[in-house]
Amino acid sequence: MPSTLWSPVKPFSIIYLEDGVRDLPRTGEILSHFPSAEILPIRHYKDLFAPSGQPWLAEKHHPALILAGDHQLPSDADDPASARIYHGAPVCQNFGNFHFYYTSLMMNCIYDCEYCYLQGMYPSANVVVFPDLTPVFSRLESLLQEHPVYLCISYDTDLLAFEGVTGFIRDFIHFTAKHENLTVECRTKSANIGIIRQYLADGIQIPDRFIFAWTLSPSVISARFEHLSPDTDTRIQALLEAIRLGLSVRICFDPLLEIPGEADSAAHYRDLIRTTFEAIREAVPDRELSDCLRDVSLGAFRVTKGHLKNMRQRRPDSLVVQYPYHLENGAYSYPEDIKNGLTRTLLSEIARYLPDDKIFAWH
Repeated sequence: MPSTLWSPVKPFSIIYLEDGVRDLPRTGEILSHFPSAEILPIRHYKDLFAPSGQPWLAEKHHPALILAGDHQLPSDADDPASARIYHGAPVCQNFGNFHFYYTSLMMNCIYDCEYCYLQGMYPSANVVVFPDLTPVFSRLESLLQEHPVYLCISYDTDLLAFEGVTGFIRDFIHFTAKHENLTVECRTKSANIGIIRQYLADGIQIPDRFIFAWTLSPSVISARFEHLSPDTDTRIQALLEAIRLGLSVRICFDPLLEIPGEADSAAHYRDLIRTTFEAIREAVPDRELSDCLRDVSLGAFRVTKGHLKNMRQRRPDSLVVQYPYHLENGAYSYPEDIKNGLTRTLLSEIARYLPDDKIFAWH
């Protein structure tokens, strides 16, 4: 099973480093992975990351790495966002969890999916890592004293793809195991399951409340629009290994896309669903499909108005970004007939394999 991170032309030849995180143990561990990088001191990551008008595509092809601190003020102590913990956005699925949050341990992703909202949210394509998890765990401790927490840790990046550098998932596994009212989702397109296998071999216990959620797309979408990420078959092999290892696995057919130039987009998704579930049956023939998966989610492409405007400016030639989406309540998606038709078709296909209580659809 592949465990390679990824292979840009110049993997972080420049690393910007805030003084406040220079002496952290995790900072040293991260820097050790890039011995040839030029290390440049900076005062505050936003001095590089926040200015508008940056050459986004050039940065995406040759990103710099920025190691930054939390910059929490004492007056912000009661604000979850001060520790990079935020309430889940309305355009995200909460899987029935009322206390739904996400945390931003990294900003931006080493993959380059044309439809990704991150390119519309951030002014820079450089990658920011916050090495110090102490304020995040401290704020989570406070929240968990008030109510259960459902936390997504990999919305603004792909943590599994970068786990060999940061170790964030390892630390969150330990934290989750100690807090019975915490559920964590780590969404990914990575094939870096080898590092999780090693954690298990080292005796690390991964609770069922730690969910590994693989995003799957038809091969035609993976090849045309999901640059640098593992192809569909490789991702399926990674999630099969996760199931064999006994991990809590979610499959996300999200976002559903009308594929430019294809007469029947639904057919590609039907083929993907059948291929995926039949592969699971073959990989673990002694288990029921419903026992192999925590659940499955699906939802049509959706993005806020402001994010799509930025995305279109940065990818003027992208067929998926320039599609004439329909605006409703401040978010762009497909017209109702296209969105609902595609969703209903896939729900019907998934229902051949799983009971209704294992299927979550975004309408």
